[in-house]
Amino acid sequence: MAGYELGIIGGGRMGEAIIRALIDSVICSRNTMVISDPDSHRRMSLSNDLRLICVPDNRIPASCRCVLLAVETRVMKQVLEEIAPIVREDALIISIAPDISTQFLDEALGRRGHIVRVILNAPVLVGAGMSALCAGPRAGSEDLKRAQRIFSVCGQTVIVDEKLAGAVEAVSRCGPAYLFYLAEAMIQAGVTEGLDWETAKTLTEQACLGAAKMLSESTERPVVLRMQATSPGSSTQQAISALDTDGVKESLVSAVRAAAAKSREFKE
Repeated sequence: MAGYELGIIGGGRMGEAIIRALIDSVICSRNTMVISDPDSHRRMSLSNDLRLICVPDNRIPASCRCVLLAVETRVMKQVLEEIAPIVREDALIISIAPDISTQFLDEALGRRGHIVRVILNAPVLVGAGMSALCAGPRAGSEDLKRAQRIFSVCGQTVIVDEKLAGAVEAVSRCGPAYLFYLAEAMIQAGVTEGLDWETAKTLTEQACLGAAKMLSESTERPVVLRMQATSPGSSTQQAISALDTDGVKESLVSAVRAAAAKSREFKE
């Protein structure tokens, strides 16, 4: 299988999204990638849709110079045991599995490869994701640059110390779910006030999109933007006062910290 530069183990939604983004960006050509997945129907779908070489044997992509581990956390240990004898000493090993530390990866692979852990969130699926890169054993600046180049096609990237992985997962990986939760409430309230569901959804999604754009493009902190959008005595002020009375901000901080605590639990 000489000639393949990037091997992807796992053809799920995240793996497919990354591959599509790489192909669209022309960072990688189809003939330099190979992907493995145990599901024959999934392999056929990926092969037909993306015109990639898809194989059932994880050891084939594991022999590449760059290996992307895009498998679920629950099967990671089994996959690592299978590919450990195949992984090259100088290979860049990138894992996107939640809650799996670089130390665990390193031990399972027999101290082979330059290991980078990437914490993704769901908007990667639509090219607007956040990828936080953590350098593991033997991963140097060039390894991080290469990993950043791969994940920059899916959105933005940052480099963080793995000691902060729990905080990153709680804020970034879990973050979209918090916004969806808020959107659920806003739509429900709109319907209760007499709007039809589709109109309430349209109003809510545009409010979220617009606010996110303002937050991204402004140099002001969120508290300043919120104050600018809240006129004294207005309906917005009434809503914020109700949120403060109910302790919503404190509840959100508590929720994010609970997520951080959970993500710090070691999982195989």
